[in-house]
Amino acid sequence: MSGQLKEVRNRIKSVTSTQQITKAMKMVSAAKLRRAQDAILQMRPYAQKLQEMLSNIASNASADMEMPLAEERAAERVLLIPITSDRGLCGAYNSNVIKATRQLIADKYATQFAKGNVTLLPIGKKGYEFFVRNNFNVVHDFWTIFSDLTFDNVRNAAVYAQKAFLNKEYDRVELVYSQFKNAATQRFVNEQYLPIPKVENQENNKKADFIYEPSKEILVQELMPKILNTQVYKAVLDANASEHGARMTAMDKASENANEMLRSLKISYNRARQAAITTELTEIVSGAAALQG
Repeated sequence: MSGQLKEVRNRIKSVTSTQQITKAMKMVSAAKLRRAQDAILQMRPYAQKLQEMLSNIASNASADMEMPLAEERAAERVLLIPITSDRGLCGAYNSNVIKATRQLIADKYATQFAKGNVTLLPIGKKGYEFFVRNNFNVVHDFWTIFSDLTFDNVRNAAVYAQKAFLNKEYDRVELVYSQFKNAATQRFVNEQYLPIPKVENQENNKKADFIYEPSKEILVQELMPKILNTQVYKAVLDANASEHGARMTAMDKASENANEMLRSLKISYNRARQAAITTELTEIVSGAAALQG
């Protein structure tokens, strides 16, 4: 009986220690989430307006205007950019990004994948390790971005994708990541990055137009790569906020589960303790009765 009590005490001590860790991780993630959330909420309207402007320029481009980054061609070779995290303990966040990437391949690029023409440029250690372990074609140069998350480091990955598209190494480039909604909600999406998607104004079915100064050609040449760099940076910031939100939620649930386990273990401990006391009392009474007899 004493051995059973010791085992339950050890389990209570272990769960209590784990709960202290999960509570601390929740607090750390909450602090990081506030900073990451501020960054993406400030960045998102700017990036969305730039994307809208870029799509309108691509839609309004004349036939004689050169826009190589908007060149539509058959998607024979594809580059996918899945954005995961460097660390785990964030629920199903990383597995959902990986699942979305594999689903995208199965739905749109199964033929290209069968030919070995689908390449992955993972950002984040968890995605990189998974795709390398499962023998996908992987670009190995940019998975460490989250170890030093700066615009310059993200831009290097964006520039690589743009140059590879211009060199016709890839005919299509897509981003796979989690759009941050709130701490408990992420929306896993894939977005076409290259060629630049062309959209029309749906309200009046007329393409939006602008007055350009300097000329449209100069603006396209100078601004298009910078806007594309911003789009990747926005996706990485979205993923960063989503990661911290997912981890905070996961640690909160883990702390609640630890409370339930502690409650159950304490009940088991008290029952075992009462049983041990009852057994000892029974033995004492029995011994006293034997001596009197």
